[in-house]
Amino acid sequence: MDFNQVMQEMRNHAVKCVEEITKYDTVHVVSHIDADGLTSAGIICKALQRRGINYSTRFLKQLDESAIEDIASENHELVIFTDLGSGMIEEIKSAGINAVISDHHQPKGDTKILQTHLNPHIFGVNGSSELSGSGTTYILASVLGDNNDLADLAIVGATGDFQHSKKGYLTGINRLILQEGAENGVLHYKKDLTLFGKQTRPVFKLLQFSSDPFLPGLTGDEDACIEFLHNLGIRFRGDERWRRWIDCTQDEKQHIVSALMQHCVRSGVPSYKIERLVSEVYVLLKEQEGTEMRDSSEFSTLLNATARYDHADIGLAVCIGDRGEAYEKASKLLSEHRQNLVNGLMFVKENGVTKLNNLQYFDSGSNIKETIVGIIAGMSTTVVGDRSYPIIGFADTDDGVKVSARGTQDLLRQGLNLSEAISKTCEEVGGVGGGHDIASGATIPHEVKGEFIYKLDEIIGSQIGRYKKKQ
Repeated sequence: MDFNQVMQEMRNHAVKCVEEITKYDTVHVVSHIDADGLTSAGIICKALQRRGINYSTRFLKQLDESAIEDIASENHELVIFTDLGSGMIEEIKSAGINAVISDHHQPKGDTKILQTHLNPHIFGVNGSSELSGSGTTYILASVLGDNNDLADLAIVGATGDFQHSKKGYLTGINRLILQEGAENGVLHYKKDLTLFGKQTRPVFKLLQFSSDPFLPGLTGDEDACIEFLHNLGIRFRGDERWRRWIDCTQDEKQHIVSALMQHCVRSGVPSYKIERLVSEVYVLLKEQEGTEMRDSSEFSTLLNATARYDHADIGLAVCIGDRGEAYEKASKLLSEHRQNLVNGLMFVKENGVTKLNNLQYFDSGSNIKETIVGIIAGMSTTVVGDRSYPIIGFADTDDGVKVSARGTQDLLRQGLNLSEAISKTCEEVGGVGGGHDIASGATIPHEVKGEFIYKLDEIIGSQIGRYKKKQ
């Protein structure tokens, strides 16, 4: 596929969206509460500011019929949906909402009823791995004005959506955006240690909290990680604080990576997992070194820590450029977020998971916040469970039960598609859901939880079974 050509086709289509946007002095922006949604909102709001168009914002955990009714009742002249909306096109149209949709999730219904709908799937591009919601919105913003400097936010959104995880680097239209950002001096990309926290964490913490890959004998054991570095002769404490990855010399970095690879080989870690120790990383050149915003993965985590705790306005302010009060508040929320993740992981570790034929699941009830149960599900296989099964997490909400499903690249190769499985299960037993092939979610009524998990197990089994028959 010629992604340059497709990107131009998307920009040509975005002209219709821009023509609609520029008719109005004020618009309403509705976006998702994850990092991709926040960066999407940040991109379009910054572009609207520069164009002299006023805006108001709303952030949603999920766009459902109730939310659409609320938005419709407010009689906005124009609503711009970012990182959501493609699954509810017919409902948006039926509600009489004048809308522009900039999304990357799999569309549902008749997409032709709305001409101001920008989505990579319509152009044959995979929205799970080749273009994020923020990337789609970046394309829209690039037509709205001179906004190429916002490519860095698009890359933060893409990495927050794990679009680089399949191959270890960004592909498709994401890569074209990355290159535009590099050409404009806002981004730099290079091969480096993949482990999270290179800008802000002490080196031993990188090893201690490594989950992909899992480091046998090191992951989860602080003392073992410190001893590992000590045996390498690495000075892991400076004059005033613990040394971070960015404080190490290139020789020290190479020594650590080499030793980690040897450790994994001796521990029997498969070679394809060892390869994940080093991959492409993305540095935001406008941001100060040693802060979360300098690294795309850390930036996305900071944003998750705001919106998932009902403070999306703080995350949006950081995206737009507030490095004062908003950043301080976001940093505090990040500390709380990390503690909640630790507590959530401890809950799963202590209570374990239930295995069915084709999946494993845990039910957290009200012990894990619904907005982070997906993150906990993704991390939990480091402490319990089996990475050869997709994992499903349940969390109670005021409106029912939140379902979060997480898979792995290995399972995708076997035919797993959680978006299709979750959507089909919701159609059969009740609820609303969807997402991506590797990560998906739903909200379902309390009373169908048991039926839901067994039906989902059956559908996932059929997906993987079809793959095995081909082998």
